[in-house]
Amino acid sequence: MEVRFDRNTCIGMFQCTVEWDAFEENTDAGKADLADAEEVEDGIFVREIPEDAELDAKFAARACPVDAIEVYDDEGNQVV
Repeated sequence: MEVRFDRNTCIGMFQCTVEWDAFEENTDAGKADLADAEEVEDGIFVREIPEDAELDAKFAARACPVDAIEVYDDEGNQVV
């Protein structure tokens, strides 16, 4: 599975940081950061989700009030 994070859309509510420790608060920027992610476009970060963190990643995506986090399965289908 893979997570895609649109940092430009993030409004810094940090709900994702409560759900999955891969998201970290960046209070200086007022936005979350996704650890170990690769920036694939301006402000768009992607990383693989470890098998033991799939549920946490899905909860983080569902908790985001502005839908800045998307989760994709191994076939590339969006699941959250």
